Amino acid sequence: MGLLTSAHFLHLIFFLSATSHSKAMERFTYIVHMDKSYMPKFFSSHHHWYTAIVDATKPATPTTQNDHQSTPKLVYAYDTAFTGFSAVFSQDELNTLRKFPGFVSAYADKIVTLHTTHTFEFLSLNPVAGLWPASNYGQGVIVGVIDTGVWPESRSFNDDGMTKVPKRWKGTCQGGRDFNSSLCNSKLIGVRYFNKGFMAANPNTTITMNSARDTKGHGTHTSSIVAGNYVEGASYFGYASGTARGVAPRAWVAMYKVCSNEFEDCYASDYLAGMDNAVADGVDVMSISMGVDGVVPLYEDPFAIASFGAMEKGVLVSTAAGNEGPALGSLHSGIPWVLTVAASSIGRSFAGTVILGNGLTITGWTMFPASALVNDKPLIYNKTSSHCNSTGLLSETPYDGILICDAGDTNSLYTVASLSMATSAIFICDDPHLAEVEGFTYPGVVIGSKDAEVVIKYAKRSKKPKASIKFQQTILGTKPAPVVASYTSRGPAQSYQGILKPDLMAPGSLVLAAWPPNKIAASIGFNIDLSSDYKFVSGTSMACPHASGVAALLKGAHPEWSPASIRSAMMTTANPLDITLNPIRDLGLDLKIASPLAMGAGQVDPNRALDPGLIYDATPRDYVNLLCSMNFTKAQILTITRSNSYTCSNPSDDLNYPSFIALYTNKTTMITRTFQRTVTNVGDGLAIYKADIKAPRHSTVFVWPEKIVFVKKYEKQSYNLTIKYMKEKNGTATFGSLVWVEENGNHAVRSPIVVSPMITV
Repeated sequence: MGLLTSAHFLHLIFFLSATSHSKAMERFTYIVHMDKSYMPKFFSSHHHWYTAIVDATKPATPTTQNDHQSTPKLVYAYDTAFTGFSAVFSQDELNTLRKFPGFVSAYADKIVTLHTTHTFEFLSLNPVAGLWPASNYGQGVIVGVIDTGVWPESRSFNDDGMTKVPKRWKGTCQGGRDFNSSLCNSKLIGVRYFNKGFMAANPNTTITMNSARDTKGHGTHTSSIVAGNYVEGASYFGYASGTARGVAPRAWVAMYKVCSNEFEDCYASDYLAGMDNAVADGVDVMSISMGVDGVVPLYEDPFAIASFGAMEKGVLVSTAAGNEGPALGSLHSGIPWVLTVAASSIGRSFAGTVILGNGLTITGWTMFPASALVNDKPLIYNKTSSHCNSTGLLSETPYDGILICDAGDTNSLYTVASLSMATSAIFICDDPHLAEVEGFTYPGVVIGSKDAEVVIKYAKRSKKPKASIKFQQTILGTKPAPVVASYTSRGPAQSYQGILKPDLMAPGSLVLAAWPPNKIAASIGFNIDLSSDYKFVSGTSMACPHASGVAALLKGAHPEWSPASIRSAMMTTANPLDITLNPIRDLGLDLKIASPLAMGAGQVDPNRALDPGLIYDATPRDYVNLLCSMNFTKAQILTITRSNSYTCSNPSDDLNYPSFIALYTNKTTMITRTFQRTVTNVGDGLAIYKADIKAPRHSTVFVWPEKIVFVKKYEKQSYNLTIKYMKEKNGTATFGSLVWVEENGNHAVRSPIVVSPMITV
């Protein structure tokens, strides 16, 4: 096909179009997959190629001149999610299309029912099989959320379909300002608020909302992610419309408000009180999308202290990794007994469609929160405006037009938009961080530089170039996905580097969830604020409740599992590959392959976590042995354990954890580190596992024994893993994995291995 000339292609088009049936027929939209390697070289882009193909299928004589459906029409051109296009065809025209070189397949467009955050489909949760039905959607599990409060009237906290409040529940619905205790129900079963620490530090400050009502929005958002009820018709101004629901939609929710005033700091004392009460009230899982800033030793970290007590009571505590990435060591908290969650993207993007006057259609990014009318407006382009570097020119742009503008990066978009007087704009920007932008105040669309070539060529060559823009579109299947979010904090964790953190990754970018209607959800320009019951927010704060919800489902399916067992099941089944089956990439490192220091074991996989095969369990005694190896004083250890019954008779820095990290300093030339691990068979009966090792670069890894045999369920077996590392010149972090593969292929139990320079605190 590479030798096909322009003349040959035009002849082929003429021949194929002549064979098209002239009779008008009913048309439908078809999605067409094409092999781009067949594209003739004389086409400057895939857009031109697809346009020519669609034009070639047109009948020789349209039935009616005014009927826009009388000829085939290009709808979208795709070059990211897959290679191909969608277009309106009759059956005869589709048959003609099938004869073109490069045609792969075509099928009729389908109505897609979207789920608001899309994370449930993205994580493969479904009502037919797997963790959702096995756990009865989290029924019988209580999730405590430590956060900024809740908006109880949100539809996400309706109690339709919920069972009665369990008798074991010891909590209460604490009333206060604008919050009557009757606002709790069989979904939101309890609320408490804590502000004494805030008042002590700010004695002359008045509490603006002396109740559990949310004045920030954060707590409403996170609690609806973890266990919100079903809500039909949710969307963000038309984007991602569908049915909202939490990860564990039948679990009960209890809110512990530990942040008092809207624009004031939260205090550790209130934080600690909230956690303490949550354990006393009887929660099963605790979700905490907040933490202590700065490097704080474990014995001074209220979260570490309270979560140790929660773990002793059998409560799994899940927390956000933080939003200070992408530098290594930006993760502050390395608490060994909690689940630490990093943030990832979702396979979804938000779009606007540019329709040029010549009929060419291009899809770009936008999140403008309205269905703005931008129809047949003049398309404005010149060399100066294309670089957006002339404030005078931008301010003098004709009002009734669409400006083509090179924005450079995401940080420039808002500045350029504020200076322009144009009705709308087509921004040229290749910055991949668009995937993390939470909103856009200007009626514009962002396209990549490749698509921009087509638009600019049309604007230059047409006497009166025009274009239209349509907003509020949602695209699923965006690739690559998931990717590690640029903002998520990275290990090694500064408070304790001996455990590989974070543990795993969950969806955190542009998650749609409940929002207080009196808080700003979006803006148009700089003086119009909009409200919405649901809003997109990005952060590890959103990733944490996804993992908390999965933990709640696992607690429902396996009530006998300890917090360490649940964490182990989630880690060893986490997926290190994206939806293209390639290694997960890191947006913070120019889409290089992600390290476990950024994503932990990988993206949480709920259905596989239901049946992990083997688990790495740990008891409170094991954690105390670890504390005893940290050179803490007896008083410091007691601060965490709160009990003199623990002694340091068996200190050990080798916790039975489902991951491995070996650290070295600048002076290190070679290290050898041996780890001992014990795994428990949670499969049925006889099982034989063999070790599959991928050693980090410049390392050798040995496992003994290489085969472990289990005769019965709950049997334990131990093994040793030894890492030998020769330091390279750059001293970078390297990584690999150990996978215990069951002989019958039913289970693969994976643990990440990292060799990393020690972070100087």
